[in-house]
Amino acid sequence: MRFFLIVLAALPCLAGCDVWQSAAAPGPSGDVQQGAQLIVKSGCGTCHEIPGISGADGHVGPPLDHMAERTIIAGFLPNTPDNMRAWIENPQAIVPGNAMPNMELKDDEAKDITAYLYTLR
Repeated sequence: MRFFLIVLAALPCLAGCDVWQSAAAPGPSGDVQQGAQLIVKSGCGTCHEIPGISGADGHVGPPLDHMAERTIIAGFLPNTPDNMRAWIENPQAIVPGNAMPNMELKDDEAKDITAYLYTLR
């Protein structure tokens, strides 16, 4: 009986988690084409393999395929457009000492790169 009550009490929490994970986040507001150009200009492909970007075949950082489908980024952040933009704009502020350098991107540039990465499904 006690087990049944614990399970019954946990159901709303589990249901809420399931809804949270399946809810689609609003898409990023940046310019996809500009984002692709900025990825090339910034040299992101030196470290990352990035679908749709010529020569982006790096193996230092993780491949960036299926970014729109991932539940987390940077190892622990929920994958939302705002979190991705913040990570791209200043990864050292989020995880000091990590291997991804600050690329001195402006907020709009980080939004554009985020918009491109969200096309990768």
